[in-house]
Amino acid sequence: MNKKIFITIIISCASVLALAWLVAINAKSPAEKQLFLISQATQMMNNGIYIRAVPLLEEAAYFDAAYTEKAENELKRAYLALLGNRGFTRRYVALLEKQMGRRNATPEVFIEAAEFYLSTSKVAEALAVLRKGIERTNSIEIAELYEKSRYAYELSWLRYDYVTAMFRGTAGVQNERKWGVARNDGTLIIPNKYDQISTFYKNSAVVRNGREIYAVDANNNRIAVVEPGTTDFKNFSDGRIPLLTGEGWRRASSELELGAKTFEDIGMYSENHVAVKSDGKWGIIDLGTNWLVEPEHEGVVKDELGRSYGQGAVFFRNAGFVQLYTNGKWIDELFDDAKPFSDEGYAAVMRSGRWGFIDTRGELKIDFKFDEALSFSGHLAAIKVDGYWGYINSKGDIVISGEFYEAKSFSQGSAPVKTERGWQFLTLIEFKGGPTL
Repeated sequence: MNKKIFITIIISCASVLALAWLVAINAKSPAEKQLFLISQATQMMNNGIYIRAVPLLEEAAYFDAAYTEKAENELKRAYLALLGNRGFTRRYVALLEKQMGRRNATPEVFIEAAEFYLSTSKVAEALAVLRKGIERTNSIEIAELYEKSRYAYELSWLRYDYVTAMFRGTAGVQNERKWGVARNDGTLIIPNKYDQISTFYKNSAVVRNGREIYAVDANNNRIAVVEPGTTDFKNFSDGRIPLLTGEGWRRASSELELGAKTFEDIGMYSENHVAVKSDGKWGIIDLGTNWLVEPEHEGVVKDELGRSYGQGAVFFRNAGFVQLYTNGKWIDELFDDAKPFSDEGYAAVMRSGRWGFIDTRGELKIDFKFDEALSFSGHLAAIKVDGYWGYINSKGDIVISGEFYEAKSFSQGSAPVKTERGWQFLTLIEFKGGPTL
């Protein structure tokens, strides 16, 4: 037989078969068409022929009929088998987005999408999907996966000799005995050139350079100077900073203008209140120097920055014990030591050498089982077990393993930790590019 004639016959037969196939499928209802297409595609996938199954399944998924979900699920299976090929990851993700966008989206599709992102190290995308799934479905399973996944973190590549506790997403950092201020990714706002530095508040900090004390802005420009005779300063917050003069400690404004009242000692403002010492005793005043708690106590519990007051609560020291004063009343139970409440969460308290956590009513929420601890901040608390620091959630579960030599509290998704490289910033991936909670 002539070769040309033979090829013509083959092409004609193929055309007839294709036409017959089209006639057969067009004679069916949309649901029947879906089943037919899915059946054809499934046979191909069973033989490993995914690339030819995809257009059949895409056509089946196009119909809004009884077997759309089945077609889409088979299509996702085909896409996953072809992820090494260009464009199929995008198609798979687009189909997941389409399914999650439906009014009746199931928890399973959110979990599938999150697990895919987690498997490809796209933790931020996975967490965004899980938050959306919780909001849309109120699923316990999604919430559990979110809780399991949300504590993934990155460490800043920049490191320092020492880092202070964080304040509003920034911290004092020291290298070669000189201080500056860094963001929570470790990058400097104010360079390491000062002998002393305060917290960074409203784009400024107070610094000591030799014998000079003055304020600088975020561009490291001098913006204010202290009055003559000022010899020391503490941390800056709520528009107030303590300055030490010849008469004692006085509060100053953002412009470093001194207030009239003098104290023997003073902490750092938090929630518009500060601990002060007067006539040898400690109490709490507000921004206007009105007494919230009269100065009648031997000591007050302060954190590293000097804060004592949080959530309407403060711990005082008397007769070798610590007692909680909260919302105008005393809690009867006494502790050996404590750490102040932050603006949210439980406070760390110590009894018989072990640390646990209480709420502002004084109720024990997490048992005394840690070697050391800091109060909750940013829904996590730093704890020390067997010589290393990690972090727990509000249930008391360790969610960031104990592998740090030292650790400090979270602020806006980041916390300073000491590693073998020095002090670095640990940032939850969920907060990369800015806080989301």
